[in-house]
Amino acid sequence: MKFALWIVQGLLAVLFLALGVMKLTAALDDLSAQMGVPGALVRFIGFVEVLGVAGLILPAVTRILPGLVPLTATGLAVVALLATGHHLSRGENAMALFPLVVTVLAAFVAYGRWRLVPHGERSERRQRERELAATR
Repeated sequence: MKFALWIVQGLLAVLFLALGVMKLTAALDDLSAQMGVPGALVRFIGFVEVLGVAGLILPAVTRILPGLVPLTATGLAVVALLATGHHLSRGENAMALFPLVVTVLAAFVAYGRWRLVPHGERSERRQRERELAATR
C-alpha cells in the first residue's frame, strides 16, 4: 500500500504542477476566456495547485510536519471536485470525468496517508522497537 500511495502522490504532484504552472504562465486573456472564469481566479487556482504540489511532497520527503500531506491531498481533492462541478455546469460532461478521477485519487492519498500508512510511521515504530530493546 505504501508504494501505491507514493506512486499516486507522485502522479498527482506531476499533474498539479503542470496544471498550476500552465495557469500561472499562459496568456491570461486566452486562458480566462477558455475557462470562463476571471483572470485573477485562474492565477489563484494555479497558485493553489503549485502550493498543493509542495504540500503533497515536501512534508513527506523532509519528514517535517508529515501530517500536512493528508490535509493537502484533501485540499487538492476539493480543487478537483470544484473543477468537476465547473465542467458539469458548462455542460461539458465528458470533460468532467478527468477531474472526477483526480478527485478520487487525491481522496485515496488523503485517506491512505491519514489512516492506512501515515508518513513517519516506520520511524516511529523503529523508535518504539529501540526503546523496547533498551529496556531489556
